[in-house]
Amino acid sequence: MVWTWSVAFLPRVVTTIILLAVGFLISNWVARNARAVLARTGHIDATIQPVIAAIIRYSILIFVFIAALSQIGIQTASLFAILGAAGLAIGLALQGTLTNIASGIMLLWLRPLRLNEYIEVPANNISGTIKEIGLFMCVLETFDGITIFAPNSAIWNSALRNHSRSSGRLISLVVTLPNSADVAKATQIVTTTLLSDSRVLKSPQPLVFVEAQGPNGIVLNCSFHVQPDKVGEVQRTVIDDAERQLKAAGVETLTPQQIARVVPADADPSRIMTSQSLPSPIN
Repeated sequence: MVWTWSVAFLPRVVTTIILLAVGFLISNWVARNARAVLARTGHIDATIQPVIAAIIRYSILIFVFIAALSQIGIQTASLFAILGAAGLAIGLALQGTLTNIASGIMLLWLRPLRLNEYIEVPANNISGTIKEIGLFMCVLETFDGITIFAPNSAIWNSALRNHSRSSGRLISLVVTLPNSADVAKATQIVTTTLLSDSRVLKSPQPLVFVEAQGPNGIVLNCSFHVQPDKVGEVQRTVIDDAERQLKAAGVETLTPQQIARVVPADADPSRIMTSQSLPSPIN
């Protein structure tokens, strides 16, 4: 009986194993080449290329699995009926995974983020540059080179800040000068310094105005916009540039007592006025 069973069934088992192995290799090869073809065409958004490749791979694997079951004599019609009955239990057990898939679809559909954009999800302490958007998770890279694998639901279900989507980012400085300083000349020097910097946007024009005057000196507010990818670089150098230009004027009263970078409040009039003249966001 064992010999009869082996002769009749063993070839099917071997064929099934070979079919599964070949199908697995073919699915990986097709998905890899499909992604390369999509990248070369230039007509498919790079954000959805990994997802299309993953869908192709899993579709091939499903067909191979069905063919393998038929090879060993399992009736797929009855199997699908069993799987349908167990679908509810499987869905409840994998509800977190299904949530990630649904969130990934919404991220790809509504596009709140794209590849190489810097995002921040404060509620879940997630921030970094988008490297890949998958069916289950997004791959991000922090500024110091750490890779983050974030579930799609953690990004989709919370407020998201996209630092790269706007065409300009606001930077604001406060410069404290002695009360005896020539305010008009100081304003002209700071404005010229900002306009001469190629990283500073000329539209809207930088604003330099007296924010306060008290016993400790005159406080100038300097608000200007820069390109999103230049924010960190400008923040590291603009204070030194402003101090150097004020000292270079050769007037002792123009020597700044303090220069600090501040973040204007949302209701700050200078922030509202400058943001209204910003060009439209980058598509």
